[in-house]
Amino acid sequence: MGGLPVIQIIGGGLAGSEAAWQAARAGCRVVLYEMRPVRSTPAHRTGWLAELVCSNSLKSEQEFTAPWLLKQELRRLDSLLLRLAEQARVPAGHALAVDREVFARGVTAAIESLPGVEVRREEVTTLPSDGLVIVATGPLTSEPLAAGIARLTGSERLYFYDAISPIVYADSLDYSKIFRASRYGKSLEGGADYLNCPLERDEYERFVDALLAAETVAPHIPEDNARYFEACLPIEELARRGRDALRFGPMKPVGLVDPRTGRRPWAVVQLRQENLRADSYNLVGFQNHLRFGEQERILRMIPGLERAEFVRFGQIHRNTYINAPALLAPTLQLRQDPRILFAGQIAGVEGYVEAIATGLLAGRNAARLAHGLPAVAPPPETALGALCRYISGADPRDYQPANMTFDLLPPLGEEARRRLAHDRRARHRELSRRAQEAFERWIQDLERT
Repeated sequence: MGGLPVIQIIGGGLAGSEAAWQAARAGCRVVLYEMRPVRSTPAHRTGWLAELVCSNSLKSEQEFTAPWLLKQELRRLDSLLLRLAEQARVPAGHALAVDREVFARGVTAAIESLPGVEVRREEVTTLPSDGLVIVATGPLTSEPLAAGIARLTGSERLYFYDAISPIVYADSLDYSKIFRASRYGKSLEGGADYLNCPLERDEYERFVDALLAAETVAPHIPEDNARYFEACLPIEELARRGRDALRFGPMKPVGLVDPRTGRRPWAVVQLRQENLRADSYNLVGFQNHLRFGEQERILRMIPGLERAEFVRFGQIHRNTYINAPALLAPTLQLRQDPRILFAGQIAGVEGYVEAIATGLLAGRNAARLAHGLPAVAPPPETALGALCRYISGADPRDYQPANMTFDLLPPLGEEARRRLAHDRRARHRELSRRAQEAFERWIQDLERT
């Protein structure tokens, strides 16, 4: 290990932490830079590595879904962060949700105690001019470094707004108005993992009226440069798109029956357990850009939340990402300077698991380069390969961050498409089967080289 070049990783979030683990486990020396707690960000609250600042959910664990498929591939590649997420798990139906504190503390302890890894708590303001580098600074990249990245790539920085959901104290809820249930009765433990605040039609209409009239926080970026990520829209932005938009979004009542009335509510606000102590809950999908006083007033209109006390209000923060299709190869290397790799949300993947996935591949590829081997990308039929193909091959003229979905995978053959045309679940099973077979062949080929 002593003769290998040092891999410098900038950013100790999900992508950077996973990259450090993978590179060090491959026998490389790693210096991991994390500016917190020396310099914080508008969204982070601690100095721990891999702190989750938005939701505490790593999405579905239900078999033959796209998030499940990506996680299966990461488990096959021995992802540290997925293993620690399972150890920090809290009830969330078919989703993998974690206690943020337990998870971040676990990642920090694992990385700081890993031989070959040096964690430096300092801000990096310019990209290193030599050596192997992984940029994993995430959506809250500091201004000096973001400017340096822009100078290097010669491309205009892109922005979109992302949002954080509010969290309430469990003992401030009125449980006489709340029922516990998972949609369609689905729960990994066979129980009911969500708290549900039901709204009748008149309650919902009053809530929407208040939301549309609420005072929001002034944007930090001119509106013509601001783009919301469609999968994480603030609730007030959704409400502006139509009075029923929330009922078909985060407040959809489908699959839920209020046991007090025996019928489906007009709308529902779901609360998901925030930690193992179950002393706080987050309002699922309720990210917003309202002033704190307005949030308190309007969210207390929801049945069961009339006296809610808030651990944290919802917030909007700026996410920074590069125009990856114009800049990156499928191996996550910068085309104009292949010693530099990008991973995580700064590369334009959206979602915790997607950040972990690209961090894993960047860490492994940096290790391969350190050992004198070529960088690799999984085949496009796999979830990880499809994700890398998207961020390196999408249309750079209108690049939008992406979650892992089945739409990113190459289509099935004509015969299979015709046979499964009217059975979406069967198509997803077939796509998953094909992906897993392709992934295993790829792993076996790597082991032979």
